[in-house]
Amino acid sequence: MTDTIAAGSEPILLAFSGGLDTSFLVPWLKENYQRPVITVTVDTGGIDAEAAKVLEQRAKTYGAAQHVLVEAKQTYFEQVLKYLVMGNVRRGQLYPLCVGAERVMQAQTIAEWARKLGTKVVAHGCTAAGNDQVRFEVALRTLAPELTILAPVRDRAFKRPEQLKYLEDKKLPLPPYGAAYSVNRGLWGVTIGGKETLTSDGSIPDDAWVLSKDAFTHPQTPEQYTIGFDKGVPVSLDGAKLDAVTLIEKLETIGAKFGIGRGIHLGDTIIGTKGRVAFEAPAAEVLLNAHRELEKLVLTGRQVRIKDSVAAPYGDLVHEGQHLDPVCRDIEALLLSSQARVTGEVKVLYRPSMAFIEGVTSPYSIMAASKGVYGEAAGEWTATDALGFSKMLSLTGSFWQRAGKQ
Repeated sequence: MTDTIAAGSEPILLAFSGGLDTSFLVPWLKENYQRPVITVTVDTGGIDAEAAKVLEQRAKTYGAAQHVLVEAKQTYFEQVLKYLVMGNVRRGQLYPLCVGAERVMQAQTIAEWARKLGTKVVAHGCTAAGNDQVRFEVALRTLAPELTILAPVRDRAFKRPEQLKYLEDKKLPLPPYGAAYSVNRGLWGVTIGGKETLTSDGSIPDDAWVLSKDAFTHPQTPEQYTIGFDKGVPVSLDGAKLDAVTLIEKLETIGAKFGIGRGIHLGDTIIGTKGRVAFEAPAAEVLLNAHRELEKLVLTGRQVRIKDSVAAPYGDLVHEGQHLDPVCRDIEALLLSSQARVTGEVKVLYRPSMAFIEGVTSPYSIMAASKGVYGEAAGEWTATDALGFSKMLSLTGSFWQRAGKQ
């Protein structure tokens, strides 16, 4: 139980986002457990040099004894995002797992730093109503069962007004967004929660969007880009070779000004309720669509169907914080195998609110391998072959219709 943790010099390691919940926890944990607090921010995207500086200053202002920023974007791509692209993974046919997918990576890093700093007490700012509490704690208990996990915002049911008053009473600055919107940003996109997402019938206001708030008041003229893939991994933009992280960040910047990747996802939470969240995922939207179309050119229909059948549960496992389950390694092995020929280029036309896939090319094009032209001319078959094929294909249905009528 959290109340049995005695005061002492062993620090509490706090997963720190800089939002209201984790900002509030720095002074609250110090005051209530009489221990130093070390804040750890795991950069899985969305933190530039200026933001990193602000986070460190904020942590120190609230009373952190030390602040640690861990760069994890490339590892995040290699361990998680790469497979979400290969599987064309979306939740509810809409949401590209913008933020939840990174929680296991963050928990993994927290566990590693707890060992480095010699502490067995870690804390997070998740509430009782969301998915992140499950993701963090499943991962932490799997990786480091010896840790004691504190979750005061959840376990003591702190409300946002209470947290704001606590900080105000201590004359501490309030974090951005106050209590109006909860914003999470990572390499794969941004999620936004507010009063509008607590019900099912309305959108958030234009000024609440983080990446694309001016996209429709200042519409852009169309732009065309070519994205290159090598074995299912995005590797280039307009012929220029880029590492995956840099490419994703560039595609986010391009897509955001067009308002691409906006959505509001309504779905089932891990704890069994229905939940709703607004999101902006310009890079994910474009890469998933581009990759899907390239796959159609180079994979057989059976390959696509079987891959899709395992990609959906893989997305569920990642969403639920179960990425460490060994079955995920099995699915990843199939995904990697399926991508051996997913190499080529995809032309994308950017317009306000949409990215149109204009065409795809690949040295492994199955379409180009045939001498036939769909709807125009036979290739490796004759008209007689086509007639026989149609007759054979109709046999099962014909027998079913005839059965019982003799």
